[in-house]
Amino acid sequence: MKTFCRDCLWTGGAKVQRCPSCGSPRTVFHDELDQLSMAHLDCDAFYASVEKRDDPSLRDKPVIVGGGKRGVVTTACYIARMSGPRSAMPMYKALKLCPEAVVIKPNFAKYRTESRRIMAKLEALTPLVQPLSLDEAWIDLSGTERLHGAPPAFMLAKVQREIEHEIGLTVSIGLAPNKFLAKIASELDKPRGFSVIGAVGVVEFLAPKLVSILPGVGPATVAALAKEGFKTVGDIARADLKHLVQVLGAGGLRLHHLAHGRDARAVDPDQERKTISAETTFNDDLYKREDLEDELWPLCEKVARQARAGGVAGRVATLKLRTPDFKIHTRRRTLAVPTQTARTLFQVARELLAAEPKGLHYRLIGAGLTEFVPAEGAADDFFAGEERKALKSETVIDGLRGKYGAAAVVTGRALKGK
Repeated sequence: MKTFCRDCLWTGGAKVQRCPSCGSPRTVFHDELDQLSMAHLDCDAFYASVEKRDDPSLRDKPVIVGGGKRGVVTTACYIARMSGPRSAMPMYKALKLCPEAVVIKPNFAKYRTESRRIMAKLEALTPLVQPLSLDEAWIDLSGTERLHGAPPAFMLAKVQREIEHEIGLTVSIGLAPNKFLAKIASELDKPRGFSVIGAVGVVEFLAPKLVSILPGVGPATVAALAKEGFKTVGDIARADLKHLVQVLGAGGLRLHHLAHGRDARAVDPDQERKTISAETTFNDDLYKREDLEDELWPLCEKVARQARAGGVAGRVATLKLRTPDFKIHTRRRTLAVPTQTARTLFQVARELLAAEPKGLHYRLIGAGLTEFVPAEGAADDFFAGEERKALKSETVIDGLRGKYGAAAVVTGRALKGK
């Protein structure tokens, strides 16, 4: 199989402009099509697409999912993106670019439900599915051709069509020799895309791309590379490896491999979650310590509740602050005992907050846990007496809220914040 039709799933051995079976122009051809098994699936404007599916009146309107005027864009639909709004953009800026946009508050419970439906489709193909977030995942279909009676490319096209017909959402798929190239491929033809990058000619394909396309290369690394004359992936591929390592340390070797299209990472369905966090953006900047603490407490409750639900405890507590100039300040502290309680997280985050200069104004605050260990036995440490008490109390509250609703038990600290 060298080609197939995304609409009727016809397959053939030669490149065609239109499907000879249904006449569709949505055909995919590649010389390595039947040899590749690593894929990346990315939902198209996921949150906005869910909202449009559930409310047909929004279909032809620009939709932005996100917070209020002081918040940021979570997702912008493709119609809205034509005017400039993008994910993580401040909402006020997005609305200046697209004042006619319909703004919808995120409903993550609904998005998680739809995500599970999509991931279940992928897990029916192979156990090697590694979600990156609610709306994207890597899939390794190596060795599944005998099981399904068809090559990975065909099965991916089939599941792509099923997701659209049965769930009402569209996804884009990238097929390639490894994770890095598969993720790039999934971005080439959005929405409803199916793109293939093979091993042959990959260095030439990557050469003109900006270095920012490489995973882990953020603005600081882009600036550091630019100072050394590395602006494109081709510049890195042609660079002296010793010089790259001098500039970026061990990261230089990694970028050298990526620039040549090499990525040895395997799909890991059991990869542990790296962080649990929650944050809130204020309607008006806050600077009083007590006001900031009032906003911090419910975030700590939310993070701790998720940690308990996931059966993990965090070794490191984090505090996130954003100033009016949109600069983000993150503070971390390693804990004596791993925690999954709001009490401990709040206590540490409050101390981190107290260490910040007084009088500074903030537009956002967040709390989080990272560096997880299994929760079982985490509070059995000799010094964990208070942690055990807090865990017992908060677990009881979880049960009451689960049975009678979130408002069944409200802490004194939460009432103070209200």
